[in-house]
Amino acid sequence: MLRTYSGLLLAVASLASTLILAAAPATTAPVPLPPSRAAATHGEPMDRVVAVVNDGVVLESELETETNEVSTRLRNEKVQLPSSDVLREQVLDRLVLEEIQAQRADRAGIHVTDEQVNAALEDIARRNKVDLAHLPEKLAEQGFVYADYRNSLRREIQREMLRARDVIQRINISPRELDEFLAVQKHTATADNEYNVSHILIAVAQDATPEQQEKAHQKALDVLARANKGEPFNQLAVTYSDSQTALEGGALGWRKGPQLPTFLADVVARMKPGQVSDLLQTSSGYHLVRLNDLRSSDGPHIIQQVHLRHILLKTNELEDDATIQQKLLTMRTRILNGEAFGVVAKASSEDTASAINGGDLGWAKLEVYDPDFAAAAGKLRVDEISEPVKSHFGWHIIQMLGSRDFDNTESAVREKAFEQLRDSRVDEATEIWLRQIRDEAYVETRL
Repeated sequence: MLRTYSGLLLAVASLASTLILAAAPATTAPVPLPPSRAAATHGEPMDRVVAVVNDGVVLESELETETNEVSTRLRNEKVQLPSSDVLREQVLDRLVLEEIQAQRADRAGIHVTDEQVNAALEDIARRNKVDLAHLPEKLAEQGFVYADYRNSLRREIQREMLRARDVIQRINISPRELDEFLAVQKHTATADNEYNVSHILIAVAQDATPEQQEKAHQKALDVLARANKGEPFNQLAVTYSDSQTALEGGALGWRKGPQLPTFLADVVARMKPGQVSDLLQTSSGYHLVRLNDLRSSDGPHIIQQVHLRHILLKTNELEDDATIQQKLLTMRTRILNGEAFGVVAKASSEDTASAINGGDLGWAKLEVYDPDFAAAAGKLRVDEISEPVKSHFGWHIIQMLGSRDFDNTESAVREKAFEQLRDSRVDEATEIWLRQIRDEAYVETRL
């Protein structure tokens, strides 16, 4: 009951956090939203529509804002820009896809609360070692307007929640698949390494004609030839890739071998840093991958665990905070005078799950508990009993029974293997899903 899990939101915040400071590595960027789509005020020119997307639109001001931001970022990364027409087309395609996803999320009732946005901003500030109060100033130094950035982050979190529902949650992995995957990984070098890779996709529609398939094939062969002649891979990705990472130069970042898209894992394992793969074909189209760098991953997984027990009391209509505190202080005194903690917990604790075991919470990392509970528990010596502590769940007294370094390797290996197997399917599943929802939408571009 006491345990808390951050889940998707922290993953999204981690993704966004890499975009704040200039020194941070480039990954998929949260795209700040443009000015409001409301009609221009009296005396101002009307904003031109550059795309109609179902019952929504993309405005020229949005396209210009996003194109300028992408151009600035690519220049800072020393990536040669494609022609302005090509770049605008790539940016417009991204904005169209984002509008489609926003519409689907809104229809599905997926809403992001202010608390979720604030938590993401706090995580971004922490990861960039910036006080939250100074975050607007740091954003301004990067050219971001704080209000626009909040709106952008809210939409990004919403898109990730939509993808989690429509893509990730639909990827099923059976226990047998997991066992087979682990067996293969024991004999696969990629399980012990991490790879920094970039990727180019030349998409082929599911209902493409033979002529369209051949056109895409020839385009892919041309891009491959240019890459092999030494043209910068990231520049080719910006210009030609249909992947969602195109405007990041195709960067997929650091991934363990099993986290790579399944069709890339064996190929990348045989590559050397700086090498570009041959052409690969899947149901989503033609792919090229470049191995940028390679490094060894961690060894045994040792974690610190604590063994705690507690007594929980909650306030109610008859008993306020002061009353509950006093009751717990009385229980603490009884225990210090010789009464068994477990007996008192069984008789009095309102955490029914642990009360049956005398308040015992077992061995766990401090991080899994409520932050206030964990902070108080972390200060205790072995056998020490805390003063009353308030958490999200109520009031507690806590006893530290022990601490240890625990080799969690076997459990961690299975947990990581599940995530890796799922992640290896996410990229292509996401690309197919994006193309599908794009094909299902009514889109009229007016460049």
